[in-house]
Amino acid sequence: MLSNSLAAASLAACYVLILVLQLNPSLSLDPARLAPLAEHVGGFYALNLTALFYALLVARQMLAPEPFSPAWVSVRELLWMCALAAMAGAVLMWTNLQTFVLVLEPPAVAALEGGAVVLSSAAALLGILSFTRSRFDRPGRFAWAAALVGVVAASVAMPLWIRGRGVPLALEARPIDTSVDVDAAGRRSRLVIIAMDAGSLDFITSATAEGRLPNFGRILDAGAVMRLATIRPTSAEAVWAAVATGKLPQKNGVRAAADYRVVGAGEPIELLPDFCFAHGLVRLGLLIEDPHTSATLRTRPLWTILTTLGATSGVVGWPLTQPAPVVRGFLVSDAFPRLAGTPSGIEGSASVFPPDLEREAVSALDDASDSVGASVVPASTGAEDTPVLGGRFDEAARIDRASGRIAEALARREPPLVTMVRYQSLDLIGHYFLRYATPSEFGDVSEEERRRLGRVLERHYALIDQAIGRAIATLGSDDMLLVLSPYGMEPLGLARRLLERLVGDPDVTGTHDRAPDGFLLAYGASAARGRLRTRASIVDVVPTALYFLGLPIGRDMDGYARTDLFQRSFTDDRPITFIPTYDR
Repeated sequence: MLSNSLAAASLAACYVLILVLQLNPSLSLDPARLAPLAEHVGGFYALNLTALFYALLVARQMLAPEPFSPAWVSVRELLWMCALAAMAGAVLMWTNLQTFVLVLEPPAVAALEGGAVVLSSAAALLGILSFTRSRFDRPGRFAWAAALVGVVAASVAMPLWIRGRGVPLALEARPIDTSVDVDAAGRRSRLVIIAMDAGSLDFITSATAEGRLPNFGRILDAGAVMRLATIRPTSAEAVWAAVATGKLPQKNGVRAAADYRVVGAGEPIELLPDFCFAHGLVRLGLLIEDPHTSATLRTRPLWTILTTLGATSGVVGWPLTQPAPVVRGFLVSDAFPRLAGTPSGIEGSASVFPPDLEREAVSALDDASDSVGASVVPASTGAEDTPVLGGRFDEAARIDRASGRIAEALARREPPLVTMVRYQSLDLIGHYFLRYATPSEFGDVSEEERRRLGRVLERHYALIDQAIGRAIATLGSDDMLLVLSPYGMEPLGLARRLLERLVGDPDVTGTHDRAPDGFLLAYGASAARGRLRTRASIVDVVPTALYFLGLPIGRDMDGYARTDLFQRSFTDDRPITFIPTYDR
């Protein structure tokens, strides 16, 4: 039973390895380079799946009407177990194809689709062989064994052949600075962008209807409202890179939260498969996570485009800005609050540009820490006694409060043409407190828990609501405010909750794994009124911002200028203009 379980589990582990190779076309099939991946990743799945198949055989032994004693290598048992492995591998490939279709190059999509078709066919053939073998014991043991080996070998070899030996990573390239015949420095209309992770338009609408979150309510009443489609995987780095560049991951170079490396090996893995606990390999130390930096972007983000055009921008808290790039205006990395709290401080950390603004940024950070009402989880709730709750959520609130204070302090000298402030901690708080904010979605929230913790999530929305109010107060007659969240948060499904309790974090109740929609709110004299029925994409944000500023849109951008966000009187006098690209 153990030997047969190991054989079937090894085949299933091969399918997972093939999926990893399909998602990462740059990985070579050279045995020397592939060995560490097979050892760490393949070994992990083979070990755990052996236990699963062994449990299935034990169940079969207990339910069998006659004595069950398979051979060391039992063709009868391996046929149905390999059919099960091929079917699971096919389902895994099809689901990952749906997940990653927007972040993979067309050849990789075709290879993944071809591999899924092969495994689906193999599962069907092995199922037919297993059924036939259980009914007829002829023609002989060796014929059945040959058929099994042939189908299994083809199910492994053909997906690898379709994929190919691997495409080497392209050489690192950076945009070439060229002069663009556009006068952006003389523009008078200012744009303020307030961005947040994992915001829920439904939650905001419900709270404003009950008289809370008044500044969100002002925008809902007098501005334009549009839902935003996001991308998968819905990691902050990949999503915000798409927002900032107007381009999908194939062009901007950011496909996931980080690159991953096998312990002791050097080739980076850009994407880990979904639905098979692959990210658990990082928790277990089998894979090392390499965070992205500002050098990861292969195309210009909005702040660099504005710098090229001679316009100023102020950016605070955006991902992929460490080390801080050179801009006209100012830029404070999302890593700044974390680095400022280390014993070595921020000296030499390159988190702020220009560097002479570091003192002002540190002062604003200290003010946020000392401000009244800094706690998102008040001590009166008793949440500080719960292991998962307490200090780190207050730290999250401190970071967001600091982002707003820093942007306001640095903009006092000269307000930039475009201000971009990201509030990042709503994601963390939503993962843990969505259960208490929407108890009807879960059904197991006590009245005491709802009383103590039901307003924690809304309290953080209120922090952002206050920042929106301060931004509205600074708007001129021609200025515009955009409030956006590039992805939402939804309740964790029952199966995932059970899995998290078994092998993960039992207190997690919110998720964005299925890429729930975000939203885009526009407020200002030129903004349209009401909810728009059309659904925009996160890559539409930069083209829309450029259009509002009267600047040309790059034809190589994947997004479009959403003119339906504006009043007809604004769009009639402002045609959409284009430039081939801002990258060379």
